[in-house]
Amino acid sequence: MNFEELMEIGREEDRVKALYSIFNEDSRLSSKATQVEFLTTIRQIEKHIKPGMRILDLGAGTGTYSLYLAGKGYDVTAVELVKDHVELMKRKKREDMKLEIIQGNALELSGFKDNYFDMVLCFGPLYHLESMEDRLKCINGMKRVCSNSGIMFYAFINNDMVIATETMCYKADLKSDYYNHDTFKVVDFPFVFSTADQARDMLKKCNIQIIGEVASDGLSELLADKINSMDDERYALWLNYHFYCSEKPEFLGASNHLLFIGKK
Repeated sequence: MNFEELMEIGREEDRVKALYSIFNEDSRLSSKATQVEFLTTIRQIEKHIKPGMRILDLGAGTGTYSLYLAGKGYDVTAVELVKDHVELMKRKKREDMKLEIIQGNALELSGFKDNYFDMVLCFGPLYHLESMEDRLKCINGMKRVCSNSGIMFYAFINNDMVIATETMCYKADLKSDYYNHDTFKVVDFPFVFSTADQARDMLKKCNIQIIGEVASDGLSELLADKINSMDDERYALWLNYHFYCSEKPEFLGASNHLLFIGKK
């Protein structure tokens, strides 16, 4: 399937499933450059995680975070839309893990009790849900199932960095219409793109108290070739520099992925 055929699929849920027949989600965080996003996110999670916490991972993909956290002994529930991803997670799951894997939709959380989870992760749905109504429904659903003292994590793809990476890394034509040349809004396909301000506004509309804003991958996609060629010592030094920059407000816009952390 190609992108033209993908665009012809009318139902959003079917389109997301078809999208991952093109993108290999399991290998997405496998290089040194792409690992920056994972390591930064885990670093933020570990600032808040405590023994005995129950964790919900919405849009769990192939289980990158669910399997890692379950491997650390946490009680994890992974909800994933794509059947192939669910089956892959099940194959990777160890018998000793407290990991429940559910094929489901991040918008349909009625099967979970109010205030049940101590931590809720949402690393995908908010850049797949096309309508603002659905994005707000997802955020409110997370809020309902999260405990009053719990922590919620939200990932967004940063509209303003995409133009730079598409142009410099993938040779997209600046003269083409993949973004509005007056407003700089990138066309929301195959993903939904948000500015930092738009991400903030979504959370505030749902009365989420934002306690952290992080440039989760920073310049990693733009500088992927250079980062991937680093030896381990230089890579460790680069990571330390990235971690230093990642929580500075002035670096938030210079990142392909944005990580927001919130509470009720």
